[in-house]
Amino acid sequence: VQLVESGGDLVQPGGSLRLSCEDSGLTLDYYAIGWVRQAPGKEREGVSCISASVGSTYYADSVKDRFTISRDNAKNTVYLQMNSLKPEDTAVYYCAAAWGCPYDVGTDYDFWSQGTQVTVSS
Repeated sequence: VQLVESGGDLVQPGGSLRLSCEDSGLTLDYYAIGWVRQAPGKEREGVSCISASVGSTYYADSVKDRFTISRDNAKNTVYLQMNSLKPEDTAVYYCAAAWGCPYDVGTDYDFWSQGTQVTVSS
């Protein structure tokens, strides 16, 4: 599994971004795919996860109702649509894969992308 993500950028508070996660090897539809972020000086935080088969979605309380995770198996891509962005959303965002979504939107994944910077600032 070789995860490649894109879409990180500098955006103003209240703005939107969409992150994409693709795999250049195996198909992503066999895996649960999640997004994890790490802000400077803080531990990694699970943001969201989408399961493999049913496509159940899970969100951290801090992003619920603002972020939406989705998958397009035909394009072998998972997306994280981020709306109403806040300065506290600033972090390096990683997509990650595992056989199942971690308990309580955790960070226990087997495969990781390289990370992309999201900065929310005016």
